[in-house]
Amino acid sequence: ITIDGTGLVTGGTGGHGLRSPGSVVQTLQTVKTDTSSVTSVNSFEDISGMSVAITPTSTTSKVLVTLDMRLGTNSNRNITYRLMRGSTVIYVGDSASNRTQCTGGMRMLGDEKYEMRSENAVFVHAPSTTSATTYKVQWTQTFSSSGESQYINRSYNDGDSDDRNRGASSITVMEIAA
Repeated sequence: ITIDGTGLVTGGTGGHGLRSPGSVVQTLQTVKTDTSSVTSVNSFEDISGMSVAITPTSTTSKVLVTLDMRLGTNSNRNITYRLMRGSTVIYVGDSASNRTQCTGGMRMLGDEKYEMRSENAVFVHAPSTTSATTYKVQWTQTFSSSGESQYINRSYNDGDSDDRNRGASSITVMEIAA
């Protein structure tokens, strides 16, 4: 067993060193502080800057993914988003006729176009690999025929005034020993 200068313990048995099941092996986070927009309707696109890559240390590890986003769009419009592992959709609802499978979504009403809405999601994934794995978020609009813009980290109405806000969003992954 070896303890290096950073406190990392290696060696032991079971491929985990002295890590006990449920312990956090590593944590990585991408923080997005700029704004992005999309006008797609019923066609998911990546949210720029909302991805993070992790290389699990064991094929039995789980990855805890946490999304924390500030979203805004025009009144009576929907923002729909979903969690992805690479090009594979994960953590969405069951298929049901014409309904959109997603991780979450929101609809702005009335004067909410002057605000941002906080959206969060938490999911435990079993990637079963020790290769680099990228988790990301995609979004689209699901209630509009005009393709109005929807935004991350700002409101739809973004006039240059102190009552308009700019926010930050993040995607965090934690490898959990099994």
